[in-house]
Amino acid sequence: MTTWTEDSVATELLACEAERRDRVKFTDEWPELDVATGYRIQAETLRRRLARGEQITGVKLGLTSRAKQERMGVDTPLVAWLTDAMVLEEGEPVPQHALIRPRIEPEIVFVMRDRLEGPGVTAEQALAAVAEVRGGAEVIDSRYRDFRFTAGDVLADNASSGAYLVGGVALDPSALDLAAEAVEVIVDGQAVHTATGADVMGHPAEALAMAVNDLADRGIAMEAGWVVLTGGMSDAVNATPGTTVTCRFATLGDVVLACGRPD
Repeated sequence: MTTWTEDSVATELLACEAERRDRVKFTDEWPELDVATGYRIQAETLRRRLARGEQITGVKLGLTSRAKQERMGVDTPLVAWLTDAMVLEEGEPVPQHALIRPRIEPEIVFVMRDRLEGPGVTAEQALAAVAEVRGGAEVIDSRYRDFRFTAGDVLADNASSGAYLVGGVALDPSALDLAAEAVEVIVDGQAVHTATGADVMGHPAEALAMAVNDLADRGIAMEAGWVVLTGGMSDAVNATPGTTVTCRFATLGDVVLACGRPD
């Protein structure tokens, strides 16, 4: 049995990502990989991403909806990193050639106007620091076989990061009811999931405040200009090659991803 360390897990996860291969979760061999350890490994993989030239664009929250928690068997929300290497532009297909088993989920997205630092930040304070709200879609991917992991495993894996697309409609937070903002997830014209902003911790601003306060525990502030993906509103759908997935928001417009074909 391999003896894992924080450094070797970071190396293996980035290698799995680069080589498009999955593996069993580390906690099968290293049960001590808990939440705190997962966050330290996540910080190390981020350090290596930045060292190779990537830049932070913001943060992403994972498992903020009950639907996602129940599906993944993890009962707490997670915070992880976004970089410019993960950005998809409108019209750009899902990069099947770079991902293992991509899945798509709808997101309410905040773009920060102000720097915000916890602890103790409330949802109201967090929302007051937001410049604009957009619809979005995250393409999640996992280096763990069949998306099977514990909280520590998935934190080490940057909360199943893959890619993300931010929609073109930008609104002031006061211009819509975020809790009531509805979305349909449509695959090739067929609606397969519906959700509202209330499915994200009761209100997306609660997820934002949670992220700010979680970062504060690690001595990090939420910076102005950062993009914040507040977490999948519904269960994810497979990014099956050749299909088109539309996240149709009631107010924030359509976010459309062509799933492309593997190279």
